[in-house]
Order: sequence, then C-alpha cells, then structure tokens
Amino acid sequence: MKLPVNRMKNISFSGGIIEILKKASELEKSGKDIIHLEMGRPDFSSPDVAIEAAIQSLRKGQVHYSDIAGVEELRVAISEDMKANMGLDYDPYKEIVVGVGSVEGLYVAMISLLDVGDEIIMLTPCFPAYFDQAYLAGVVPVAVPLKFSNGFKIDPDDIKNSITDKTRMIMINTPNNPTGMVFTKEDLDILADIAKEYDLYVVSDETYSSFIYDGEHISIAKLPEMKERTVVVNTTSKAYSMTGWRIGYMASSPEIAKYLNKSHQNITTCPTTFAQYGAVAAYREGKPWTDMMVAEFRKRRDLVLKYYDEIEGIDYITPEGAFYVFACIDGLGAKADEFCDYILNEAGVSIVPGDAFRPEEGANFVRIAYSNSFEIIEEAMKRIKAAVEKLKA
Repeated sequence: MKLPVNRMKNISFSGGIIEILKKASELEKSGKDIIHLEMGRPDFSSPDVAIEAAIQSLRKGQVHYSDIAGVEELRVAISEDMKANMGLDYDPYKEIVVGVGSVEGLYVAMISLLDVGDEIIMLTPCFPAYFDQAYLAGVVPVAVPLKFSNGFKIDPDDIKNSITDKTRMIMINTPNNPTGMVFTKEDLDILADIAKEYDLYVVSDETYSSFIYDGEHISIAKLPEMKERTVVVNTTSKAYSMTGWRIGYMASSPEIAKYLNKSHQNITTCPTTFAQYGAVAAYREGKPWTDMMVAEFRKRRDLVLKYYDEIEGIDYITPEGAFYVFACIDGLGAKADEFCDYILNEAGVSIVPGDAFRPEEGANFVRIAYSNSFEIIEEAMKRIKAAVEKLKA
C-alpha cells in the first residue's frame, strides 16, 4: 500500500500553528516561560447557563441519538437568534442543520454541493482548514488574495479573472480570520453580483459574527436572491466560548439543506445530544456572556495596536472584528517564519507566521490572537517590543 493517496498529497502536516505550538511546547518543557498568543479561542469558560443545562440534560438521560438535523429546541433557538441578531429568517424544521462545530459545516457544504474536480474560490488570507478540506473533498481551491495595500478589500476583477468553467463556489469569512476585517454592504454586493452572474454557490463562514468592534456584521444571505444559493455556517465555539462542545449549524434553502443533512448524517450521525441542550441555553440566555467577552476583547485589541504603534517597521490594518491582528512585518526586513522563531526564542511569545493563511505572494505577516488576559497580553507586547528593538540594534 502506498501513502499518501492523491487527496492527501497537498495537505501539509507541519508549519503554521502546528509548528509554532510544537516549538513552544518544547521550550516550555525545558523550563522557559512562554506566553501563548497563537491559539484562536476565547480564554473564558462557557456560560454557566449552558453548563447547567448540559448537566441537567445528562441527568434526564438525554444521552442517546438526537434527530439527525439536531434537537428541535436547538434549531428553534438558532432560528430565533438569526432573526434577532442578523435579520435572517430560516425555518428551523426545513432550513437549519445542527452539526459538529463550524468545521463540519464547511466540509459538508463542499461535499454536498461540489463534484470532484470542481473549483472553489478562496478569498485569502483565510483559515488554513479551508484548503485542506477542499483537498479532502476532491475539489480544487483557487486562491484570490485580498491585498494589504488595498485594505484587504474586494477587487471584483481579481475574482472574475480567477473564474473558469469549473468554478462552482465562493468561500467567504466575515469577520475574517486572520485579518479581523469585516465585509461591508458594498463588499457583499460585489460578491453577490458575481455569484449570481456566474451561478455560484456561496459558503459564508460567520463564526466570528458576534465579535464586532467597528461597523456591523451583515450576512450575504440577507441580500436579494442570495439565500437560495448560500450556506451560512456558524457555531457556539466563539460566541459562547464553547469550542470543546462542538456545536455549530448550517442554514440554507430547503433544497440545499436536504443534501447537507444527508452528508452530515453519514459523517457524524448527529451532534452530542446533551451538548445540544447546553447550546439551547446559550442561545437563549447567553448574550450577556457574549457581550462581556466582546467588551474585553475590544480592550485587548486596542492594547495590541497601542504597542504595535510604538514599533517601527510593523504595519497593520485595524481589525474590525474577530480577535486577531494580522500585522505586516516587511518593514523589519524579516521573513515571517524566522521572525516568529526569533520572538519565540528571544521573547518567549508564541505567535503565528502569516504564510499559513496564504496571503498575497511576497508579503510577510504574523498573526497575534489576543485570546489571553489583558495583563498577559501586555507583558507579551512588552517582550515583543523589546525583542524587535534588540533585533534592530
């Protein structure tokens, strides 16, 4: 037998977050104090109401299979949340499928709507799993870089020039990981027009929709004639700090949802039942928890930017959402991976080279996830500043 099989050949098993985490862990084992700013997850616990609801669900014996599409109460709670917070109207019985986090939703959308060899437009920089999932699905990811010099804004000509007779889908992510940028109504109008002109599906990853500091979150599914060609993917992972619960959802038209649910059935059967009941409580009673986290993350963002403003050679575009800063270090004359290694070894701070997110060719970026306490982030930024000053001395 020969490995890897073709669908695995383009998937990297090193680099990016994996590589930096491995190096940071080795240094920690040797006794070095490491501050972690590489992991993209809230550092808060889950809401008490969700935890208590899950405990009660276990005590009630709700430990068996649920409906494949998710427990009815959760689909109704998701529908109500989408209506209240995004102005989206989805039927909980025909248009919402509960899955295992947003990652399953993204993959299910690809295998349900695309054939092997079809092409999917990826607006980069983006979450690295998008490319791996495309390879696993047997489809071809086509990178269309959004340029730093253009504020990571949409250039319709770049997208149209990347479309071929095999293009079937566009993947979008707003607010964006890693840039923190939020697509405006004008951006989404451009994307919607392209999708309609070329008859493309859109997968809209709205994982960070609750984390907005400037502007507003708008779902492309809200635009005219877009609901029927869009799969909205979201999750409890970030909004309610429930990453380990693995509860997310896909929202689409009834025709699409039928296929999403069938693929989901054959991949995971259903999400963990008692975790779903915890998610019901999160959607119905957890907003104060989310608001508390977002207020704290805003302070952390501003703290990171304050220190970056004091470091000559590092440039950035102010992130409007999510909880990342994607900074350009071209002014330091350093390669991203080498700079991250230097910061890890010299300053004891673990940050991620931007190459993993496939930015525009030739540019060097690093990503900081400000998902740590204010005090720890301040210490980390002091260390980074000192290390850069030493590098330039």
